[in-house]
Amino acid sequence: SDDGKLSFDEFKAYFADGVLSGEELHELFHTIDTHNTDNLDTEELCEYFSQHLGEYENVLSVLEDLNITILKAMDKTKKDYQEASNLEQFVTRFLLKETLNQLQSLQSSLECAMETTEEQTRQERQGPTKPEVLAVQWPGKRSARRLQRNNSLSPSNPQFNTGWSEEDSQWMTQINRLQKLIDRLEKKDLKLEPFEEEVLEENARSHIMIVQRQMSVVEAEVEEFRLALKQYVESASAQSGCLHVSIQKLPNDSRFIIYEFWENSNVWNSHLQTNYSKTFQRSNVDFLETPELITTMLVPGKY
Repeated sequence: SDDGKLSFDEFKAYFADGVLSGEELHELFHTIDTHNTDNLDTEELCEYFSQHLGEYENVLSVLEDLNITILKAMDKTKKDYQEASNLEQFVTRFLLKETLNQLQSLQSSLECAMETTEEQTRQERQGPTKPEVLAVQWPGKRSARRLQRNNSLSPSNPQFNTGWSEEDSQWMTQINRLQKLIDRLEKKDLKLEPFEEEVLEENARSHIMIVQRQMSVVEAEVEEFRLALKQYVESASAQSGCLHVSIQKLPNDSRFIIYEFWENSNVWNSHLQTNYSKTFQRSNVDFLETPELITTMLVPGKY
């Protein structure tokens, strides 16, 4: 809530990793809360994690230096690029791409290590302990690993089923319905040209952003969730960049699927920073059984 401290609910929403149980998270919270205020401040968090850094003290130190170095390079690029020669601009673009590739390679290694350690822990902890999975995904801090696992709507993608439960047998049906939703968009003078070659624009404004959001709601909170969802949809639909919002509820299940169509990715990112969007996400801390699953896809279109 931006008050400079974390309540237990905020702590649980951010730190729950699907492995520690609610009781273990509660015990950890009070271990860190050395001031016994039932709130964690920055000093307490730093003191606790500093005691457990080990080899990662050097890693985090290097990352801090790397972050500063990259920001300095970006600032110089911003100042010099426009006045540079064609050859110098080419070299700059190459170096940017190579830097990004190196960082993505490092990220992939870290994600693999995270997946492995979590899986090992789950196997070791098989038993009556129920993991706490109430983590909320805040704008800008959404799990990159979860997004990477679910960023494709193609069943041929080898990552397609990663992170989804067996009971999602209706997933393909939902995808097929996307075409019907796209057809409805044509009533807004939308022209799709799937068989024509199109030169991509750098800002991707010629591409519509399709967002699918899956939410598993606690049964006792379904009615309250419906009210919050209604307010959210009404606010989102009123935005100038919102083309369409559709809600579906799976039968015999308290799971909701929201399809949102936005004019482009920039409009979607701006939408995430609005007060009504943040309010909806905060309310979901109490409403959802598991973290929200978000899938995005850009669709070529002219309007």
